[in-house]
Amino acid sequence: MRKLLPLIGTPSGSHPGGRSAMTCRFRCGDACFHEVPNTSSNEYVGDVIAGALSRRSVMRAAAVVTVAAAGAGAAGVANAPRAGAASPAADGTAAGTSAGTQSGSGGGARGLRFSPVAPNTTDAVVVPDGYRQNVVIRWGEPILRGAPAFDPERQSAKAQAGQFGYNCDFLALLPLPGERGRQLLVANHEYTDEVLMFRGYDSADPTREQVEIAWAAHGLSAVVVEEDRGTGKLTAVPRHHLNRRVTATTEFRLTGPAAGSELVKTSADPSGTKVFGTLNNCSGGTTPWGTTLHGEENFNQYFANGSRATDKRYGIGTGATERKWERFDKRFDLAQEPNEAHRFGYVVEFDPYDPTSTPRKHTALGRFKHEAATVRLTRDGRPVVYSGDDERFDYFYKFVGSKRMKKGSSRAVREYNMTLLDEGTLYVAKLTGDSPAIEIDGSGKLPADGEFDGSGEWIPLATATADGAVSHVDGMTAEEVFVFTRLAGDKVGATKMDRPEDIEPSPVTGKVYVALTNNSNRGVGTNAKADEANPRNANKHGHVLELTERWNRPESTRFAWSLFLVAGDPNDPATYFAGFPKDRVSPISCPDNVAFDPYGNLWISTDGAQLGSHDGLFGVATRGARRGELKQFLTVPNGAETCGPIIQDRRVLVAVQHPGEVDGASVEKPASTWPDGPGKLVRPAVVSVWRADGRDIGV
Repeated sequence: MRKLLPLIGTPSGSHPGGRSAMTCRFRCGDACFHEVPNTSSNEYVGDVIAGALSRRSVMRAAAVVTVAAAGAGAAGVANAPRAGAASPAADGTAAGTSAGTQSGSGGGARGLRFSPVAPNTTDAVVVPDGYRQNVVIRWGEPILRGAPAFDPERQSAKAQAGQFGYNCDFLALLPLPGERGRQLLVANHEYTDEVLMFRGYDSADPTREQVEIAWAAHGLSAVVVEEDRGTGKLTAVPRHHLNRRVTATTEFRLTGPAAGSELVKTSADPSGTKVFGTLNNCSGGTTPWGTTLHGEENFNQYFANGSRATDKRYGIGTGATERKWERFDKRFDLAQEPNEAHRFGYVVEFDPYDPTSTPRKHTALGRFKHEAATVRLTRDGRPVVYSGDDERFDYFYKFVGSKRMKKGSSRAVREYNMTLLDEGTLYVAKLTGDSPAIEIDGSGKLPADGEFDGSGEWIPLATATADGAVSHVDGMTAEEVFVFTRLAGDKVGATKMDRPEDIEPSPVTGKVYVALTNNSNRGVGTNAKADEANPRNANKHGHVLELTERWNRPESTRFAWSLFLVAGDPNDPATYFAGFPKDRVSPISCPDNVAFDPYGNLWISTDGAQLGSHDGLFGVATRGARRGELKQFLTVPNGAETCGPIIQDRRVLVAVQHPGEVDGASVEKPASTWPDGPGKLVRPAVVSVWRADGRDIGV
């Protein structure tokens, strides 16, 4: 039996969730240090629900579901130390011996047969013994024709607009028919950290050029990648005709029920249908019709001079912003353009196969801090999209489309399929525990039945059709529901969750997994106390929810749920790993993005781990005798977060976001030397990991 992997100790001086103050400052505008936006009592509104019951029958469809395959993926860099092992060398080779399972052939669920990486604070991407890695693409590498090589001392907005963006998050790998050994990589660029981008950056007085570089570093990148069949290495193909950059100034189309509403019109866009740019794209998803989805998350921090009238529970500040963009474009100043913020916070759809296409923002999926947007199909071909709202005490949602997907790759078919997310019903989740309230004491102690579980209901908020939209929320119009979705969730009594982030349906079982990162405010002061779905007060480690739709139909309005994993130190009685022996799992804290491998194992990347180790990527079995067996596959460098995992048969991809983002760090005083060594600028990047012997991952 393998011994429990050691912990390193609790970090000191970090912000809630283990993040540095610098990360909180640039990524989310110090969200955790502001008042909790959700102050609603969430009383159950019986007349709203009763009025909605008769409408639910129209959403019924046939049986089993097809899960949208995203080509799955994840990535890493450097051979990992295990329990009792020495630290890896600078080139990423492993030292020391295994503490139990053997690489590739030892015990574990199929797909997870590797020696787990031990908790560590190595400034590298650390992977298991017997695995290799490479950096696929870094911030600033040219991908468009005419773009220059990266030069941090001479960077310009024009150059950045043709180069790979900053702080990659969500990743998708799509097939590229007719080009052997190549795939199309799509990446989100969530936010910029100007202190780590510009030498001598003055946060009180940024220059126009710095601001315009940051605009160009946001958004999305599409870039063709090519496999070296001899080694498994994956590299970018610059200047391919499908390579593309989408930035904070790219034209978007606003579609769906709120498009053209008075709520989204501005002086620059009196039609309310044309938006420039996408901001703070976090996780996303891949559609069955070959496009990618991207969630606009902490959009609030980019807008200055908000007020009670312009905020509507989204955390928009009343003064200047961190980046001071409002000095250079009035649309970021709500005192001048109060509706501009209503044009962000949506799910973006992007067609990576058509470089001339206009990306869309789908208002029918609601406006909130979308962490992700993952798609599955009903048996009759209608899309169902799951999305979490990444905020303390906020909700998770589901959209059930009313139009069926068409098959084919013609331009007309692709254009039709990109309208599928404009018509359907938006729901929010309400969860009920099955244990007496007295048994949920906030400590994480399991109730008498041995499990945190219960039932749930998807409450309809509004339905959009080709002829208009109907609200199911008393006191709100349909347009208000789609633009102020958080308020609609408040009114119908949705369940306040501990930062619902990525949501992923299993391609094997159809069960849906929800990553809940943490909530140190749970049960503190007047904030909501623990409940069975969020059973720990001051929850700093997070948990993973497993949801089973009624009859395994994604369009169902009823579901059963249980907590699959309650994260933290396995020695802590408050942790739970689906009943698997806790002396045989890796410690995990702050689950964020999730993905599945071909065997149905859930892979979890972490953000802000609170156990003293760097963030990492973990695989966990979801079924069979080893259900709950969790093993760490990699860790990321100093200050970094693990994002975007894609798990393929022979390759794992991850986005290494904000490396070196440590309090006090700057271009002049770097806190990391990754990925290019001392004397080089720290750069976010995408990493590929594969087995040295060329065999499948974890078998």
